[in-house]
Amino acid sequence: MTPSSPAHPLRGVLLMTLAVVLFATLDATAKYLAQRYPVPFLVWSRYTVHFAVMLAVLGPSMRGRLLRTRRLLVQVLRALALVATTLAFFSALFRLPLAEATALMFLTPLVVTVLAGPILGEKVTPARWAGMAAGFAGVLLIARPGTSLSPLGVALVLGAVASLAAYHLLTRVLSGTENSFTTLFYTALIGTLAMTAVELVQGFPAHLALADVPAILYLGASGGVGHFLLIRAFHHAPASTLMPFTFTQLVWATLFGWVAFGQLPDLPAAAGMLVIGAGGAWVAFNERAPKSRAGGDPH
Repeated sequence: MTPSSPAHPLRGVLLMTLAVVLFATLDATAKYLAQRYPVPFLVWSRYTVHFAVMLAVLGPSMRGRLLRTRRLLVQVLRALALVATTLAFFSALFRLPLAEATALMFLTPLVVTVLAGPILGEKVTPARWAGMAAGFAGVLLIARPGTSLSPLGVALVLGAVASLAAYHLLTRVLSGTENSFTTLFYTALIGTLAMTAVELVQGFPAHLALADVPAILYLGASGGVGHFLLIRAFHHAPASTLMPFTFTQLVWATLFGWVAFGQLPDLPAAAGMLVIGAGGAWVAFNERAPKSRAGGDPH
């Protein structure tokens, strides 16, 4: 949010909350469909529908500006990092309960805050290190020895965390020079091209159940609309206000996992989820305070 942007914190919070609900339903839909269709096809559907939504919504007004970028290579690398994240996470959802998989993904902001030091030159505060330590303690509670969780599923989520951290770091690199909608468009475009190439090699499913078509379309629609709402939320409120609300996705994932799949985390796993969420909230709170004392967001 820039200094000239209108400040409507409540509107920003509502938009962020709706975006988080869409992302949670996207993950639940992907978990359901992964039992019936190959994961690469689901990832192709997610990006292709997202691409179509962006063309329909933004194409008429922005036209060539959607492709205008000063940093094409970074845009491509960023988009490929998100494609890798989606592939790994959808594959993990086939093997893991929704709540536990979502909780493990919340390691990402903690990893980003630590890596931003050596990679982007940002100061790594004691609060960031404390949040990272809490995050890993939470992982150990969720994926502890003797648990019934699939080791491959956990490894896939951790791979998704690594690629999503790279995605966020590249987003920070682009944020000062690139239009947000252009960056979002390249995400959909590169994802569509990459996964179309994969599907042409391995082949599209020979049969789609008609009842599954709305759910397949929803993968891309919810992803595209969710990211759009995310951008609008940051237009109305600063990141320090909005980030704590992203952790409500843990609540939604637990609810959807219980209602749709009959899966609830056991007590140690639930404790691990709370520890990861608390670590992230601690970092968000401590990142907010210096900016408030300095007189607002310097960006």
